Amino acid sequence: MKNFTQMMKQAQELQGRMHEMQAEMEAMTCEGRAGAGMVTVTLNGKGEMTGVAIDASMLKPDESEILEDLIVAAHADAKGKVEEAMKEKMAALTGGLPIPPGFKLF
Repeated sequence: MKNFTQMMKQAQELQGRMHEMQAEMEAMTCEGRAGAGMVTVTLNGKGEMTGVAIDASMLKPDESEILEDLIVAAHADAKGKVEEAMKEKMAALTGGLPIPPGFKLF
């Protein structure tokens, strides 16, 4: 019975650390850039877009397709950074134990 009690205590501690990590991730922001920095997209730690910055030189009607592609690319860059930060924090939290496929924090 001692092992079960100890295991439950460890599970509660892990849950507390996960809540702390979620709060850290929500406060975190990552920027993705495309077009040599002419387009910047900012995401929060939950992957929600919180900002877009576009260089004025990109605001030409005949270049709208290029701008659209750069926004998508900048978003993908930022999303990759958020996911990498999440992996690093999870690895630190779990001590390197593998995370089951499909496991989501949010």
